[in-house]
Amino acid sequence: MAQCSGWTVWPGAPYPLGATWDGYGVNFALFSAGAERVELCLFDSSGQHEQARIPLSEYTDQIWHACLPECRPGQLYGYRVYGPYDPANGRRFNGNKLLIDPYARALAGRIHWHDALFSYRTDSLHKDLSFDRRDSARYMAKGVVTAGPSPWTRDEESRPQRPHTPWSQTVLYEAHVAGLSRRHPHVPASQRGTYAGLASEPILRHLQSLGVTAIELLPVFPFLDEQHLVQKGLTNYWGYNPFAFFTPHAGYMGETGGDEFKLMVHRFHEAGMEVILDVVFNHTAEGSHLGPTISLRGIDNLSYYLTVPGNARYYMDHTGCGNTLNIPHPRVMQMVTDSLRYWMTEMGVDGFRFDLALSLARLPNGYHPGCPFLSAIGQDPILSRAKLIAEPWDLGLGGYQVGRFPPGWAEWNDRFRDTVRGFWRGDYGLVSDLATRVTGSSDLFKHDGRRPQASINFITAHDGFALHDLVSYTVKHNEANGEENHDGTDHNISWNCGVEGETVDQSVNALRQRQKKNILATLILSQGVPMLVAGDEMGRTQHGNNNAYCQDNTVSWVDWSMSRAEDSALFDFTCMLLRLRRRYAAFRRTTFFTGAVVPPLGIKDVTWLSVSGCEMQVEEWRAPFIRCFGFHLSSSMTDHTDIVNHPLAHEGFIILLNAHDGPVDFRLPTGAYGKRWTRVFDTARNDSPESAEETFLSSSLYPLEPHSFVLLICDKKPGGVEDEPRLQRAVSKIVMNRSRQHTPGYSRQQHKKIWRKARTQQPRRKRSWMKVKH
Repeated sequence: MAQCSGWTVWPGAPYPLGATWDGYGVNFALFSAGAERVELCLFDSSGQHEQARIPLSEYTDQIWHACLPECRPGQLYGYRVYGPYDPANGRRFNGNKLLIDPYARALAGRIHWHDALFSYRTDSLHKDLSFDRRDSARYMAKGVVTAGPSPWTRDEESRPQRPHTPWSQTVLYEAHVAGLSRRHPHVPASQRGTYAGLASEPILRHLQSLGVTAIELLPVFPFLDEQHLVQKGLTNYWGYNPFAFFTPHAGYMGETGGDEFKLMVHRFHEAGMEVILDVVFNHTAEGSHLGPTISLRGIDNLSYYLTVPGNARYYMDHTGCGNTLNIPHPRVMQMVTDSLRYWMTEMGVDGFRFDLALSLARLPNGYHPGCPFLSAIGQDPILSRAKLIAEPWDLGLGGYQVGRFPPGWAEWNDRFRDTVRGFWRGDYGLVSDLATRVTGSSDLFKHDGRRPQASINFITAHDGFALHDLVSYTVKHNEANGEENHDGTDHNISWNCGVEGETVDQSVNALRQRQKKNILATLILSQGVPMLVAGDEMGRTQHGNNNAYCQDNTVSWVDWSMSRAEDSALFDFTCMLLRLRRRYAAFRRTTFFTGAVVPPLGIKDVTWLSVSGCEMQVEEWRAPFIRCFGFHLSSSMTDHTDIVNHPLAHEGFIILLNAHDGPVDFRLPTGAYGKRWTRVFDTARNDSPESAEETFLSSSLYPLEPHSFVLLICDKKPGGVEDEPRLQRAVSKIVMNRSRQHTPGYSRQQHKKIWRKARTQQPRRKRSWMKVKH
């Protein structure tokens, strides 16, 4: 025991890392392999006055540590780390710079841009090779000692039950915490733009009526507004610029503060929805070798960051953001996995989408599915149970690896995005690729036991055009970003339907509405996991801005007014599509199509149809000018798994797609597939689902309008499918077999009772998509 600046100092322990209150005192522990000494700096409640500097004299396994028995929760702190300042060799220690604890569970204040944040003299000709002696403390955020988990967080029984939605039933909804509620008229003004506002009743009710099962939130880690944005009067709206990994971004905290994030997760779980976080572990806000020193760079630059081999002054930049975290380092790996477990166990989230995930899965020679990071996640008893989503690319060499992540991971499928966009734009030669995409992208994911749900299907995301803009703009319009429209991609694969931007031309607006429906129908009824972007279901626009990362304003915020009639109609249409997906397992199979005959139906699980109504031949797949085709889906018996609550039933569907500029008379297939077909919807028609119903006989011509998507369902009324008795016998056999598997101790009479119950619970003829329930 020792005394320092009036504080009693005990040796403490090297674990856990961070500042930990145990009821008797606070243990401080910080990893730094290259430091020569470390000081713990304590501040008053304002964060402006440094009260004490306490040397961490204990050094165990490269961990500097001490315990202050007189310290209490609420104490503000930071670190100063001393060692060699030799940037040419990657050593950037500077004790004049206050550093944020990477394990801080809360932060006070914010980072204010000032030249004192840099370890070098910004006006020096030698740039980062020079040395700056100014104290940065007054411009820095400070860590806050917390009291530990809330009682309901510690007690599993007091938490709401996690939804545990199967991947096959998952519908993702990508949203910005603040942007989703900023303009909602029924969210209390004090809650708009906050975690509480996100979980408010109007937002939850909207998501439930839509049919969303999981919300995927843009980054919630504390992030820094880049200096060049601040100089332009802009901010980093998206938040992909983190500097801490264990606390929610304070800018989204409302009046309640404290546990607001946890309570938000709690409310989503009560509403039956999961919470998935978009996490950024590929880089930090410290940027390139010319960036500020606010945390990891000053703690141990060579351990935390990948530097250029043979020239450690510079960083390997696989991210385009100036640096790349050194994930293979054991302590960096520990920090990342500790963070993920913290967000799952203490904050209650259900999964993660990893930004530029390839940067985390690299070895010196490039990406490898057996890398330390992926192996660590796969064996972890907590993290391996999370929903794991990879953005399977980065900017490094070999930085595109869609479909190559290991089992247990789902991946953003940009091949799906580009193919669907191109097809509905009218591009030629995409029919074969589109057929592969809508059936789960087996060419990418059918390996190592992976299923169609490994494909996260999306058309739009936070970056790029919104759905409305995708059919309203052919080129980007990013002038508001202050970079003379040079930022953002030019590869939009969009079509403005004849007029650039908004128009009063009714024919153009009608075509745009039809195109939005075509795209949504293709997305939601394809195999895999669909991801919607907040507001797309209501016609949200960013006015042609395809890189709105710095637009914290009405450009990015979701507009809830639905002022145009077509906006509410689009919402109703999206709800109907998601009800169809929930109702029929044919649209969310757990296995890939094989092209094999499905017993006892005598037809293939998927049959590709030409406009003649016959199965497509090889030469038709290769024909470069085809932009119209169809396919028949047969529900596999194994797609219906609940033998009591959801009786087994076969439904056959025909989907027709026409991206031509003119109409096509599409002949329906022969009676072997079904004798009568009822139209569920046709995107070329503006009628309601009730009036959309019309019956078509097998081998008849369906008048397929230009730029349209049609869904037909097999009508099994008397006079319908001829093999219905044979089908019923097959269903009965499967029900009995499954009953025996699930209830091995039951008698034959009890098994028959289950079978009869399944038979009597056949759905009524009234279609579940008919009415939209708000």
